[in-house]
Amino acid sequence: MALIKSINRNGERLTPRIAEGVFMAENATVVGEVTVGEGSSIWFNAVLRGDVNTIEVGKHCNIQDGAVLHTLYQKSTIRLGDYVSVGHNVTIHGADVDDYALIGMGSTLLDGVHVGEGAIVAAGALVLKNTQIGPYELWGGVPAKFIKKADPAQTEEINRRIAHNYAMYATWYDEEEK
Repeated sequence: MALIKSINRNGERLTPRIAEGVFMAENATVVGEVTVGEGSSIWFNAVLRGDVNTIEVGKHCNIQDGAVLHTLYQKSTIRLGDYVSVGHNVTIHGADVDDYALIGMGSTLLDGVHVGEGAIVAAGALVLKNTQIGPYELWGGVPAKFIKKADPAQTEEINRRIAHNYAMYATWYDEEEK
C-alpha cells in the first residue's frame, strides 16, 4: 500500500485527500496537503510532497514512475488540471498545469511556471522559473523554448488515450490483489 502521510504544519493537521478509486502503487508517497481527483493514478516511486504548500491533482491524471511534485513554502503551489500526463522522472516544483497538457519524461518545471491547456513539454526539457507556456504550444530544450503550435484535437486525443491506457494499466494491478 502507498505511503499516505499526514503532517502538522504550524499547528494545522494536513491529510491527503484521495478520491475513491485512485490507483496508487505500493511505493508511491503522498504527504500533507494533497488532493487527488477521481480516475487518477500515481505510479511506482512517485512522490507528491505537500508538506510546505498545496498540491492539487485533477481528474484522470497520471503521475508516472519516479515523478516528484513539491512546492516552495508560502510561495508556490502545484495545480494539475484534468487529463494531465506527467511522464516518468518528471520534477514539478510549484507549477500550474492546465487540462490535457503533457509533461514529457525527465522534464523539470520550476516555480511559477504555467503550462496552458493542451500544451506539450518535450522529454528532458527544463522550464525555467515563471515561464508561461500558451495553450497547445510545444516547448522543449534546456532551457525550454517555444518550438511550434500543436494541433488542439491531436493533443487532446493523445492525452485522452494516455489517460485511458493508464486507467487500464491500473486495473491490472487491482486484479492482482483480488
